Amino acid sequence: MTRTRSLFSLCKAALAATALMGAPLLLSGCGFKPLYGEEKGGVDITNELKDIYVANIPERFGQQLRLALQTRMASDGPEDPHKYKLVVAPTLSAEAIDIHGDNTTGRTRMLATARWQLLTIEPTPQVVTQGEAQTLDGYTTTYEQYFAQTLNMESTMDRVAQALGEQVTQQLATWFKTQTAPASTPDDRPRAIYPSPNLIPDSDQNEPMEKEGADAIPDMATGRAPIDTNF
Repeated sequence: MTRTRSLFSLCKAALAATALMGAPLLLSGCGFKPLYGEEKGGVDITNELKDIYVANIPERFGQQLRLALQTRMASDGPEDPHKYKLVVAPTLSAEAIDIHGDNTTGRTRMLATARWQLLTIEPTPQVVTQGEAQTLDGYTTTYEQYFAQTLNMESTMDRVAQALGEQVTQQLATWFKTQTAPASTPDDRPRAIYPSPNLIPDSDQNEPMEKEGADAIPDMATGRAPIDTNF
């Protein structure tokens, strides 16, 4: 009986191994193609990414994002950028969530966006493609523990930079593979305006107003505000 079970187990293992070996063929038959895989006569995406020079991005968070992009573009070899230039404009803001009865918050959420353009490197640069990446992260607020709070914020900023770098790299790789521009959210729609009770009227006694954010919510409703990344 034991011998029969052992033989049955070996057969199951052999069938599983055969199925795994045949999986790439089945996926290929379904039209699946790996993003970074090599194709006969196709574009070598890894080499194309190495040909991208990532322009300087101001401020500390910008440098973190630039380093994340450079690391992913270089892949397993040194960069050799001489064909394209990547210009990235990131925005980073924070909002208070988990508001307590004493008006303190137990959680801070970071929202980040990176709009980018891929340009040719030539006397008159041309826009090749462009796109936008978005991500969010957060950290637990620790009052009266400034050092721990700073470490939490720095760690979150690094994760956000890594996530944006991964998204932008994937969008660029997809464009090189398909020549299709990434989908973007139109930003030219009319935005609602709300009275802001937290601001002082100007000299003409005009009531302070605030436009809704990209998520259709005004900053005053969530405690969202730009954060200083130069610390």
